Amino acid sequence: MSYVILSPCVGEKAGECVDVCPVDCIEEVEDQYLINPEICIDCGACQVVCPVDAIEEEYELTPEQMPYLKKAEEYFGIEG
Repeated sequence: MSYVILSPCVGEKAGECVDVCPVDCIEEVEDQYLINPEICIDCGACQVVCPVDAIEEEYELTPEQMPYLKKAEEYFGIEG
C-alpha cells in the first residue's frame, strides 16, 4: 500500500510533502505532485504535513478518487 495525492493538490502544489519524504518518492508533475507507489514506504510523513489535506492511504480511496492512483501508476510506469 502507499499514499495517494488527490484533487486538493491540483494547482496548489504546496510541496511540504516532498521535503519530509524519507525515500524521495514524490515528484512534481505539471499540475500536482505524485507519489510513486512502488517506492512509498507508507510512513505517513507526507500526510501529516500536507496543508490542503490532499493525501490519503490507498486502501481508503473512494471509487471517485481511484483515477489519482491510476495517474500516479501511469506516470511511474506501473501496471496496476
